Amino acid sequence: MKSRRTAHTKRRRGGRFKWFLVLVLLAAGAYWAASELLPSREHADPDWKGKIDKPIFVAGEVMDLPALDGGEGLKLPFTVIQSVIDPNIRYEEESKSVILTTQRKLVLMKTDEMNGKINNKPVQLLFAPVEKDGNLYLPTYLLKELYGIETHEDSESGAVLLYRAGETIRMAHAQTSSRKKDATVAMRQGSSIHTPILAEMKPGEKLRILDEADDWYYAQLDNGYAGYVKKKNVALDENVTIPPLEDQDMPPAKQKWQSKAVNLTWEAVYNVAPKPSSIGELPGVNVVSPTWFSLVDGKGNVQSKADRGYVNWAHGRGMQVWGLFSNSFEPKITSESLSTFERRITTIVQMLHYAKLYDLDGINIDYENVYTKDGANLTQFMRELWPLAQEQGLVVSIDVTPKSNSEMWSAFLDRRSLAKVTDYIIVMAYDEHWAASPVSGSVASLPWVRSSMKRIIEEDDVPPGKLILGIPLYTRVWTETQEDGGTKVKSKAIGMKKAQEIIKEKALKPKLSEETGQNYVEYREDGVLHRIWLEDKDSLARRVELAKSLQLGGIATWNRSFASSEAWEVLSKIAE
Repeated sequence: MKSRRTAHTKRRRGGRFKWFLVLVLLAAGAYWAASELLPSREHADPDWKGKIDKPIFVAGEVMDLPALDGGEGLKLPFTVIQSVIDPNIRYEEESKSVILTTQRKLVLMKTDEMNGKINNKPVQLLFAPVEKDGNLYLPTYLLKELYGIETHEDSESGAVLLYRAGETIRMAHAQTSSRKKDATVAMRQGSSIHTPILAEMKPGEKLRILDEADDWYYAQLDNGYAGYVKKKNVALDENVTIPPLEDQDMPPAKQKWQSKAVNLTWEAVYNVAPKPSSIGELPGVNVVSPTWFSLVDGKGNVQSKADRGYVNWAHGRGMQVWGLFSNSFEPKITSESLSTFERRITTIVQMLHYAKLYDLDGINIDYENVYTKDGANLTQFMRELWPLAQEQGLVVSIDVTPKSNSEMWSAFLDRRSLAKVTDYIIVMAYDEHWAASPVSGSVASLPWVRSSMKRIIEEDDVPPGKLILGIPLYTRVWTETQEDGGTKVKSKAIGMKKAQEIIKEKALKPKLSEETGQNYVEYREDGVLHRIWLEDKDSLARRVELAKSLQLGGIATWNRSFASSEAWEVLSKIAE
């Protein structure tokens, strides 16, 4: 009997253990289920809290440097403005100069100085730029005026929310279906109820919606806190748009050109200025650009050969005068003259003085043979010139070459940026084969010209209407001789009239070169082969059609003295 009772007891105890195990598992499952369903009540602070006094937020992202408020108005870090507002803002360490440019304004400020300049006129600043811990800070009031930015500063957290002109803010407010008076809405670190709570919002508290994912909004409070809120706990309000800057896409001096194409010809002025009486009529030409002005030293000084009589002659025939200013093709003095604001403004002020003195309508900038390292300074020069020139009613253009790998003649040109700070870019679409070319060829074959223009339009996003096609009125006579088993090549530039004289004198019959889109002649003399790809009325007509087909802003010809009498009639078709 004893053994049977013992066995029975063991069976009862085993059953109880099984039920105990079941209960434990059920409890664990219930706890797990509850933990999966119940939201986390853990609280956390943003990473920046307690570490940054006045954090700056742009689109919900905290910036590396804080704002500064020393009782003299809010100031924002130079690097923040440069990264999110204006990448072209400049600071020149040697002179402690801050240079800000917009289409209408050129502003100069200096660290810890209350005196500044706007469009080269002295102004008294409300607050000066300051340096702190090796960082430069700029007064917000001036940044608002120039760039149209807006800021919201939270008095409790110190957070500064920074908005750009034209930016649209999705406004909303917190809401809850709970009837409890003290009910709140959780803003969490992540898009899950199991992530920590950053803030407990009262119903009606304002939010700025930054993003959304599934059932969650990513939003930001006035105090800078940014996190996730359930969509059901958010009520969307009307969007708020920061007022955009005034539309300034059309400078006043250029407005008159919107209904007609530019037909410019350069007037090459060397030692003796041409007498207007000797020029004759230029039918169809509406702009002349005499090469009157040049850089003479590294300090930025300008030499003038301007002639008021020539201006009067041009204006009397309804033509504008865009004085050409060159860097004399001297890379050393170019580098020096572009290196500081003081030197650049010296050049600008002198050019504007000459423009007023001689009643010019525009300035044509021709910088060639420039070190690649100076390209950014050339763009800055144009950026500083443009607002001052517009204030004076001048059209600003710059001459550029087709894109190539040539350091001194092409690589330094930032065509994309230059298009934003000029009225026109004139593409000198010639010298496909240059004076010292190792092989003979066209100065500017039509396929090469088309490709050159399309590259700038497509690769640099330059609007076609801002581009002017530069057309050569000259060609080259190439001579080829056989020496040491190879071909030795030389060339000489000639104008259209001289080319026609050679054709007549040699009784040559031009033939169309399908490869270049130009008429071609060749002849032998004393065992030497002479080759000419002609610039004539046929070539010019094709170039005009190309400019029209690409919807360019016009044409420009180098130079007037090379043209034949029939050239002007053909070129005038650009206006049709």
